[in-house]
Amino acid sequence: MKLTGWSRFPIIQARGRSFNNQEALGDHLKSAEDCIAHGMGRSYGDSALNEQVILTRRFNKILSFDPQIGIVVCESGVSLAELIDAFLPRGWFPGVVPGTKFISLGGAIASDVHGKNHHQMGCFSEYVSAFDLMLPQGEVVRCSRQENAPLFHATCGGMGLTGVILTAALRLKPAQSSYIRETHIPGPNLEEVIRLFEENQAAAHSVAWIDCLAKNEHQGRSIVMLGEPAEAGSLNLPPSKTWTVPVGLPGFCLNQYSVSLFNYFYYQFKSNFVAGRLVSLDEFFFPLDKIAHWNKLYGRRGFTQYQLVLPKDAGLAGLKVILAKIAATGLGSFLAVLKLFGPENANYLSFPLEGYTLALDFKIQNQLFPFLNELDRIVLDHGGRLYLTKDVRMSREVFQKGYPRWEQFAQIREQYHMNEKFNSLQSKRLGV
Repeated sequence: MKLTGWSRFPIIQARGRSFNNQEALGDHLKSAEDCIAHGMGRSYGDSALNEQVILTRRFNKILSFDPQIGIVVCESGVSLAELIDAFLPRGWFPGVVPGTKFISLGGAIASDVHGKNHHQMGCFSEYVSAFDLMLPQGEVVRCSRQENAPLFHATCGGMGLTGVILTAALRLKPAQSSYIRETHIPGPNLEEVIRLFEENQAAAHSVAWIDCLAKNEHQGRSIVMLGEPAEAGSLNLPPSKTWTVPVGLPGFCLNQYSVSLFNYFYYQFKSNFVAGRLVSLDEFFFPLDKIAHWNKLYGRRGFTQYQLVLPKDAGLAGLKVILAKIAATGLGSFLAVLKLFGPENANYLSFPLEGYTLALDFKIQNQLFPFLNELDRIVLDHGGRLYLTKDVRMSREVFQKGYPRWEQFAQIREQYHMNEKFNSLQSKRLGV
């Protein structure tokens, strides 16, 4: 079968094997070689791609729920969308969600996903109490912060390279409503945007859309979006209309002129939103989920998302250099997002560190990868790193310098012989 990540680059031929019980997976692993777990295909690059993949989507039962403390136990193929549909009407919601709800629980743990509340709540793993992990020879071990802690910290953010997550206990948080009270604040330049983030650190959720092609006094102009959970209202999500991108657009539709025009009007439009308006949780957290197959907007060659994080003390200076480079080349992104991160956690390969993260989508074109190599150097020079879940072309050097705990992770892989069984195209490229 043909297999790809969400960015539709690369596309490979792969053999997939599903399972719906632990015994079937164990039998398969005894004979399988060089495989990787694959959930819903929403990681952008090649982190869940290999010639052999273990398809986890059918392993998707909700096993138990404790309404006293909000702990749900379920199989790793359950999606966040299914959890929200099942538990939001009962007054519960995941503590951390990324920009899409169409990811599996196992994928959320393996990527240690983050959301618009990282500055307050950290990564997804903060809400994971424990999980069962199947090792290369079919042995199942329970992992938590107290039990097999090194395996817990290697698996959270470990991109599926430690084994197959079977079941997990996830702590949900109480929800009084299916709505968020949202406020938009225009930031005319990067300095003002950073100031707005800093003075609104008490906000439950914060994120900014950023115009990455704006220059001079407008460099980094953004719309900072703050969100607070509504204290009352229906717990049922309102119906929303879904739009579909039926075919890949011609690549020439996205160029510096069309992106610049879009960015200008988007900034003006969003600047006039009423402060404190009520929006659904879906609209606030997952706006792109309303556009089915939006990844086709970038044309047949696909795209890549380049997501970086810079430490807070280097954030402003580093972002100014990066934005200047992007504006000078015209390789702009109309889906560019800036967020404030809180402190990093103890997981070996978890992406966030305290500072600012910038995520940009670039369509695949001939001059792109050499340009991204230039950005890599700027990121490293400012003490930053790139997000493995979005990566499709990072070098081994950039990875090792960005993730100083990678050797501890590699040692665990060797100790349990994980590197003899679980590999992805990404892990081979990065040498981990």
